[in-house]
Amino acid sequence: MAKSEAAAGGTRGSTKQGRVTRTASPYLSDVERAAMRETLEERRRARSGTADGESDVLAKIAEMAKPDRVMAERLHALIRASAPTLSPKTWYGMPAYAKDGKVVCFFQSGQKFKARYATFGFQPAANLDEGDIWPTSFALKRLTAAAEERIRRLVKKAAS
Repeated sequence: MAKSEAAAGGTRGSTKQGRVTRTASPYLSDVERAAMRETLEERRRARSGTADGESDVLAKIAEMAKPDRVMAERLHALIRASAPTLSPKTWYGMPAYAKDGKVVCFFQSGQKFKARYATFGFQPAANLDEGDIWPTSFALKRLTAAAEERIRRLVKKAAS
């Protein structure tokens, strides 16, 4: 990429010594770029056989700020108990749970993307199809007993 392209907001620039440097992208935020780097690292670790889903998920949860961390810890326990066939793994730097290698559900910290709520969602591998319309993600402000029960039922169905 030429200097003029970098000045116009490209992802590469150059220095007098000919070294390539990175400049800000007008298309992705710093947080989104970091998530993409995490994804590439997750894939490298999976290919090399060094990924440990349980440890990786617990490490990601431990990095979260307290409100989201507490919810993520509770969701992790709830999912592991409700759907033991799902395997924990990280997915775009988030805790996720997969069946046959395909992500079924995930937790996204609200604080990671500076959102006002965390998200608990399902991917197409989830067995939740119901008629012509069904929910694929939920905003979470806190986990109440009723919310936990609803998530427990959905996760069981999604994993079936």
